[in-house]
Amino acid sequence: MTIGVVGLGLIGGSAAKAFKTAGYKVLAYDIDTRITGFAQLEGVVDGELTASNLCSCDLLLLTATPKAVAAYLKDNAGHIHPHTLVIDFCGTKQMVCSLGFSLAAEHGFTYVGGHPMAGLQYSGYKYSKPTLYNGASFIMVPPVHDDIALLDRVKQALLPLGFKKFVVTDAGFHDRMIAYTSQMCHVVSNAFIKSPSAKLHRGYSAGSFRDFTRVSRLNENMWTELFLENKEHLLGELDFLIRSLGEYRDAIAAGDEETLRELLRDGRVAKEETEK
Repeated sequence: MTIGVVGLGLIGGSAAKAFKTAGYKVLAYDIDTRITGFAQLEGVVDGELTASNLCSCDLLLLTATPKAVAAYLKDNAGHIHPHTLVIDFCGTKQMVCSLGFSLAAEHGFTYVGGHPMAGLQYSGYKYSKPTLYNGASFIMVPPVHDDIALLDRVKQALLPLGFKKFVVTDAGFHDRMIAYTSQMCHVVSNAFIKSPSAKLHRGYSAGSFRDFTRVSRLNENMWTELFLENKEHLLGELDFLIRSLGEYRDAIAAGDEETLRELLRDGRVAKEETEK
């Protein structure tokens, strides 16, 4: 079985290493040919993925940003063999899935949107590891939701990555949820760390500071694209948070002990309800 990987950053590099560890043939393409060359020297990649050998792939993983994946699909859809299963790993789904489903129908291959719920605060191939996805959730956005054979095909194809749970949804709901569970965390953490107090934290910080600021160390190019791609959902979550923070601020400024206690209690209860 031959695996094609487009994009050898943290996400694609980890996938390539996992499949290679499992004994598969791996072909890869990255806009930076030095990374592809290094991966070949490491023995992770067997060769460069090109338009001429793209048809040999049984599984094609598109692990770049949505715009880069869209550009790759437009340029190479005609070279993808009908037997190939194509899965994107993009952080937003609506634009890339719409294009992917359309091109798949036109050229006869199978396309499924995907999003692995795993990552690090670091980016790039040098931080990739074959165990990155072990125990993680994988979100699937298929062209139709009742094709059990296709869903099973995706699960079997991704078996070497070690996902524990598969969630099936549509592109719109995916983007709405990711705005809250992922993108908001990065925005808030990135804004929080800009306080002048952050530089004085040593000796005054513990786990809460470390956990809260972990994702402030992000790839600004990738996250700028993802935020703007999903701005409608992200703005809704930001507006809600800003209103909520205003309630806490007003209660503290007024010395309103009862209101502050209620706000904190409501937050605690909300957290407990998410764990049921």
